[in-house]
Amino acid sequence: MWQTVWLESVPETAVEGLVVTPDLAAGVLEVEVTTTAPTTVQVHLLPSWSPEGSGEAVVTASGVSVAGPRGEPVPTTAGHPTAGEAGAGGPVAGPSGRGVAGGNARAASSDPVAGDGSGWARTTLRLPIPDVRPWSPEDPHLYGLRVHAGADQVASYAAMRSVELASGEHGRPVLLLNGAPYFHAGVLDQGYWPESLVTPPSDASMEWDIAAMKDLGYTMLRKHIKIEPLRWYFHADRLGMLVWQDFVNGGRRYNRAVVQVPAVMTARIDDSSHALFGRQDEAGREDYWREAAETVALLRNSPSIVCWVPFNEGWGQFDAVRVAEAVRGWDPSRLIDHASGWHDQGAGDFLSPHIYFREVRPRPEWGADGRAVVLSEYGGYSHAIPGHEFSRREFGYRRFGSPGELTAAWERLHREQVVPAVDGGLAGFVYTQLSDVEDEMNGLVTADRTVVKVEAEVQRAVNAAVRAEFERVTGG
Repeated sequence: MWQTVWLESVPETAVEGLVVTPDLAAGVLEVEVTTTAPTTVQVHLLPSWSPEGSGEAVVTASGVSVAGPRGEPVPTTAGHPTAGEAGAGGPVAGPSGRGVAGGNARAASSDPVAGDGSGWARTTLRLPIPDVRPWSPEDPHLYGLRVHAGADQVASYAAMRSVELASGEHGRPVLLLNGAPYFHAGVLDQGYWPESLVTPPSDASMEWDIAAMKDLGYTMLRKHIKIEPLRWYFHADRLGMLVWQDFVNGGRRYNRAVVQVPAVMTARIDDSSHALFGRQDEAGREDYWREAAETVALLRNSPSIVCWVPFNEGWGQFDAVRVAEAVRGWDPSRLIDHASGWHDQGAGDFLSPHIYFREVRPRPEWGADGRAVVLSEYGGYSHAIPGHEFSRREFGYRRFGSPGELTAAWERLHREQVVPAVDGGLAGFVYTQLSDVEDEMNGLVTADRTVVKVEAEVQRAVNAAVRAEFERVTGG
């Protein structure tokens, strides 16, 4: 068991879930409250979040949660398709959790995205915020929330931020954070530890990964094919780290021609050919739809998450255009990288190449269709540090014999290829990867998190150079 589990005693009429949506342009925070029965609801916005949830409210809004007729969805302002309507063959059913600090603990029938809403009550309250303080990696400000429903009370937090795709002053698509161009300097993060595998060994271990990457000058982590415990997202929220969140892909055994050959030669296959992608089973596709909706329902209250990544490198990919459209309906406030790596179907907000065996060079098609270009995997340079190996085997896209050689090659890659690509339209990158993982000895730090393998000052200097070049070409 690698996710947090708890039991909680609540009144018969209680808060079942929250959906928190910032509207930065309007200076308004929208809070949708789901309750177990119709009741009066109050939401108090505190000037800042604290573990104690103390402080005087700067804004209060109240309303009454309303239930729909029995067996019909409750009223909702979202108007989004459920997982069943989008393609899973039926809505998600089952009991719900109360993980209101980070979304519903389990996507359920009470949720307007993951279920049909039957049997619950809901109200949406809008809180105008004076002198809004936007959330960013440089200033990760969190507001406190207190929610009252009958005799029940819960505490949570929220942030005001926006993410958008726009055209930059250099004529190329850029990503906006709070209305201004912002480069996403990221690292691939698989969340593995030698002593516990996918289970974080401690709360401090989750915090360390985020803080360490931020200290090295990165502004984004791509959480790779894994849903972390909600505490991880809480730390990203409060420390200030953008997150690109992968969906878990699934499918049957993958076709090597589909998932590996594109690493060395250009290939794009129409993903409606389900069998080629290991997706011939209708039940498996239905599972994916349900789990995708559950992922959005679970994590969408986390302000650090700015992008959903439905598919990676063709692993179990199918109908990615339709998936991207559904995810946009569930959550129009975030960006979508519909097919990270290869087999781009022309959807979402990104052209998202993975480059390991070729030079990083801008191409004529970069930005031509209005989508931003993010190098969503590259590098993967390896060096095994004696005494810190996760495995006896060593995998890396290029191997180096010493930390000095590794650092020199890493710096050369970025100064000679990545920095110049910014002028050609590169809007972000995701270096592979944060830490060594089993035989993948290509981490920036060792698996035990005790050695930074690429010299820290070099990483900081290079990341600063990337930001400076981005600001130069975008006029930021």
